[in-house]
Amino acid sequence: MAYDKFNILTSSAVPLPIENVDTDQIIPARFLKATERKGFGDNLFRDWRYNPDNSPKKDFVLNNPIYRGKILVGGKNFGSGSSREHAAWAVYDYGFRCVVSSFFADIFRNNCLNIGVLPVQVSPEFLHKIFTAIEADPNAQLEVNLPEQSITILATGEKESFEINDYKKANMLNGFDDIDFLLNIKDKISEYAQDTPL
Repeated sequence: MAYDKFNILTSSAVPLPIENVDTDQIIPARFLKATERKGFGDNLFRDWRYNPDNSPKKDFVLNNPIYRGKILVGGKNFGSGSSREHAAWAVYDYGFRCVVSSFFADIFRNNCLNIGVLPVQVSPEFLHKIFTAIEADPNAQLEVNLPEQSITILATGEKESFEINDYKKANMLNGFDDIDFLLNIKDKISEYAQDTPL
């Protein structure tokens, strides 16, 4: 499934300074029955967002109207636990296009990259600076520049580089998942097949 191209994202951010956020906290197992990537955002952090009677928990950040934006800033070791793709689907379906942390679980990172969510891994020191900037101003803007592989706190100008696989970077820039990438080069694949003896 193709998604919007990712180039430069400038947005305020939602802070979630909690370490070891696992995929069952991101999307509880009881919501994994659906097979389409729709509707999962409603249950993102479900047990943290809502009481048993479905009333919102006022102290949870996603229920606080002063925090908004397309960037989620999490604590160290974000996305650990099971390999469920639904965790990345829930993040995307809620409206986040980027997750920032000082460490990601590999499977969660790859699941995000496959659907158009950019995981930006920064140093613990820079992550602290981001949280500090958001605490000082909930509307603090971050610029995530995929072509340059950098993230900047615009209020201070502080910047840090991040790593990303070249193949995944190209797919993000073009809005491709793995199938879209293959479809985009199907003529080359057919040409190769014709020119290659069995």
